[in-house]
Amino acid sequence: MITTARARFVRVSARKARLVLDQIRGKPVGEALATLAFTPRAAARIIEKVLRSAVANAEHNHQVRNLDDLRVVQAVADGGPSMKRVQPRAMGRAFFIRHRTSHVTIGVSDETNGARRETPAPRATREPAAPRQVRGEEPAKAAPAPRRRGGKGTGRAGARSKGTAKSKEKA
Repeated sequence: MITTARARFVRVSARKARLVLDQIRGKPVGEALATLAFTPRAAARIIEKVLRSAVANAEHNHQVRNLDDLRVVQAVADGGPSMKRVQPRAMGRAFFIRHRTSHVTIGVSDETNGARRETPAPRATREPAAPRQVRGEEPAKAAPAPRRRGGKGTGRAGARSKGTAKSKEKA
């Protein structure tokens, strides 16, 4: 049984939290807590709290007695809303600052092979039907791809402006 804990609107960016979550995903809970204790990142303190909460949820809600069997089977950091601020700069300019937040979710399970995942029944897939061919005719060929014109950017290839040295040589 997967037991989850979630911390929402955490003041750490999801990208920075994912760096820490990648280190503990799939590990036993004891090893994950030891890893977080020695990880020198601010996100590690927050993730450690969420992991301890997930363990407590498993103990209370699902009566898991042997905490050594728990493994981190789900560790996700989704982006939350950004707090927007404006920092004044020189000559009347303004730089926008985004204080990013995230939603951290950690799931633990005591099953030996991780989370029991119910696999949906395989869907019947069909290949697209081939175009019909009339006897005596050749099969229809695919239309050629449209020809691309121009080189870099949006201008024509080989076009020169009036002020270049090469255009003056031609004159």
